Order: sequence, then structure tokens, then C-alpha cells
Amino acid sequence: MILRDDSLRAPGGTLLLRRLRRADRDAWMDLRADNQDWLERWEATTPAPTGLDRQGRHRGWPGRTQPTRPPSFTGYVRALDKAARDGSTLPFAVELDGELVGQLTVSSITYGSLCSASIGYWVGQHVAGRGVIPTAVAMAADHCFFELGLHRVEINIRPENAPSLRVVEKLGLRDEGLREAYLHIQGRWCDHRTFALTAPEVPDGLLARWRSTQGA
Repeated sequence: MILRDDSLRAPGGTLLLRRLRRADRDAWMDLRADNQDWLERWEATTPAPTGLDRQGRHRGWPGRTQPTRPPSFTGYVRALDKAARDGSTLPFAVELDGELVGQLTVSSITYGSLCSASIGYWVGQHVAGRGVIPTAVAMAADHCFFELGLHRVEINIRPENAPSLRVVEKLGLRDEGLREAYLHIQGRWCDHRTFALTAPEVPDGLLARWRSTQGA
């Protein structure tokens, strides 16, 4: 699946959301290394299971083994592809004028009475503030509303993450308040603010509304 927008202004004009490929390994590794300080403090982590079971043994995650090391890049891409096939996640590489500049993931896709999903993203610092991620989020939200038939999307952001807060401010997402100790980030449970949007709020699409604010 590829989502495309050609409305970005300088420094580039073509934004693609596409699947991450094994061939992206070197570009992805270089991008992550170059932006380690920019990204690391916001990275989600998996907490170690705590407490003892009834036999006094340390408790593990039900039905899961705790990984001893991160997966290889190939394994990571394979896991993303499986989640996409399962329909629970839409993982995208963010590409600007042929350059891999970040990732966007639509996760927790739920149907039934909820019809909702969560959007997360990261981008290289060298393209931050240029409309790349607001445009990517708008493209992904429209896909959720118009192609998947979802009713609601949400984005959860650390209160101190000013660059990410600017993204939802630009897009006009509704602030639904604080979720205390919501996600495990860099070894501790952290508060997040939740921002959301429903399909009826953007009948012409979020991308169209975002473009209108840019004079596109």
C-alpha cells in the first residue's frame, strides 16, 4: 500500500507513505543513528514483569517469552508485515522526495462498536517543522476514515514533547486530557495527553483541512 501527496512546499514536494522494506536497512540504521538523541527519550519500552506467582516464582508475561535482545532489522520488518496482514496495524515508512525520513504507524485498529485506531510517528530532526509529519498524519487519518471505515483516530503524546504537540495543534485535533502513567517510556511509566478526531469532524478529510490552512 502506498499513500502519496504532492502538496508539500520546499524543500520537497512528494511525500510517500509505504511499507518498510528490507532494502531500507542501511538508510533506516543511518537515520536512527543520526537522530538518536532527538528520538531516544520518547521511545517506548517494555517493562519487566513484576511480582511472584502463587508458587513464589517470578511471574512472566502470559503466553510470551521476554526477548533477550532487539530483533534484527529483517526480523523487525517481518514483524511489521505480519501485523499488517493481521489487520491490527498499518506500518508505514515516511519518504520525502525519495529519502527515508521517518515512520508512521496506525496501531490498535479496532472495529465493532469502537471503530478506532491510534497513530504514532517519528521523523528525522532535519525535516522536523516542514509539514512532513502533519501531512503524513492527515494522509493516514483519511485512509482510516475513508478506506477502513473507522470512526475515530487518536494520538497520545508526552506533555513535554513540544515538537509532537505542535503536530496535533497544526492539525486541529481535540485535546481529550491527560492519561496518567499511560505508556512505558525509557524505563518508566509516563503520563500522556490524548488528542483525537472523528470522521464527522472532517467530512472532506483531514488532509483537505490541513491543506486549506497552508493555502495549498
